[in-house]
Formats: sequence, structure tokens, C-alpha cells
Amino acid sequence: MAIVKGFMQITCSIKGVSFYTRRGSDKVIMRTKSGATKTQIATSPKFEKTRRQMKQFGGAAKFGSFSRYVFGGLHRLADYNLTPVLIKMGNTLMKLDTTSEFGKRNLKLSECKQVLEGFNFNREFPFYTVLRILPRWKLNREQLKGDITFPRINTDIDLLNIQKLPFFRLIIVIGTISDMEYNPMIKEYEPMVSHIHGHSKTLTGKWNSTQTIVPEHTMSVQMSVEEAVRITENVTVLLSAAVEFGNVGYTDEPVEVKYAGCGKVIASR
Repeated sequence: MAIVKGFMQITCSIKGVSFYTRRGSDKVIMRTKSGATKTQIATSPKFEKTRRQMKQFGGAAKFGSFSRYVFGGLHRLADYNLTPVLIKMGNTLMKLDTTSEFGKRNLKLSECKQVLEGFNFNREFPFYTVLRILPRWKLNREQLKGDITFPRINTDIDLLNIQKLPFFRLIIVIGTISDMEYNPMIKEYEPMVSHIHGHSKTLTGKWNSTQTIVPEHTMSVQMSVEEAVRITENVTVLLSAAVEFGNVGYTDEPVEVKYAGCGKVIASR
């Protein structure tokens, strides 16, 4: 690997040499291409294990991608990229399937739901660091209904307003994610219950001043009856919560501030 200096500020591939940039650096990095060709990987018996690994990784990647939809948009508050973490989690879950053939292992979150309970969308300032209260919750799988009761919030004590913004609001989300299985007919991974895979319902609370006392209140969110009748044992239901901060917009109304907030999976059933 070499670092390109001077006038050659380019990012491309030229005759076996790749030029690219990397986050956190203003330099252009040069690397020569090597390794097997795409045709060799796709057809050679030497790469049979690699192809199986690629299939399983593809299934884990689909799991990671759809998991973000279950959060109902709350991943926008994350201070790191959630997808690689969720993909890694999917790979780990696949290893629990010891009966299926390697390369065709099932991904059954439903048999290990606790891995997502308590999952934080933020590392620097996690949910309970910003909102210093302990909410109570109820989650009804059959009705796809979630309730979260937030105790009295004294913003001087219970709210860490890092950016000193004038407004905040609470958001709750209920979502469903299906187990994944390998389909030999299409040679790809797909959800076992595709009709409600990656579905969610979001309830956004009203804006509150960051210099006030918010009384105890309950927020309830529920998915449709049509979605509830499709739930099976291969579906995991997640209940998530977030606190989001806002500023005064152009119309003097509160508007959300990008990345100002945090979220967490409260329950997984």
C-alpha cells in the first residue's frame, strides 16, 4: 500500500491499481489488486468453502439491513453504524444452527431473543445516560401492542442535554423481524414470515421544553390487526424508545436536530 501525495488527487482503478480515500484521512491511498478472479471464486472447487461463507454472510447482511427498519427510523439517532454490528450478530446466530449444512444454516433470532434486548443505538451517551429515569413497559406479542410508562421527568436532574438545545421529545416504536432461512430454490436467504418482516409502528410524542417538569405518562403503540394475525413463533417483536432533541426552526416551531438524541431496544419478545 502507498499514499499518493501531490497533484494526483484521484479515486479510481487503473490497470490493477486502486486509488481510494479512507474516512478520517485526507490522503489518497494506492493499493495493487491481487487474489482470485470473480470467475474462479464462483466456479473453482477450491473456493467451495468461500462460496458457502458468502451465502451465509449474505443472509446475515439481509438480517442486519432489515433490523434497521424494525427500529422505525430511530437508527438516525445512532452515533455509530448499526448495520455491521447487526450483521455480526446475525453471523453469530447462524452458528447456533448445528443441524443444517454449512452455507445453508438458518438464522433464528426467535430462539435467542435476549441478544437484542437492551441494544443501545449510542455508545458515547447511551439512552439511560441521557434520560436518567427507569421507564416501565408492557409488550403484548399477540396484539402487537407496546406500552411504555415514563416516570416524572425533572429536566434539571433527569435529562442530560449535551448540546444545550431548547426542546426534547420521546419516541417509541414496536416492530417485527422474522427468522431467516436458506431457500434452495432461489439459492438465497429469505425471511420465514415475509409478510411482517421489517414492519414497525412509531409513536412520536410532543415537543417539551428542556427546562420543565414532565409528569408521569404512558405512551402506547400498536401495529395493525392484519399484521397481528400473521405473527408466528418465528417472529420476534421489539419495543424501542428514544429521546430526541430539537431547536427552533424557520417558522419558530421546534424541529429535530440531526444526531441529537439516543435510542435503545427496551424489550424483545
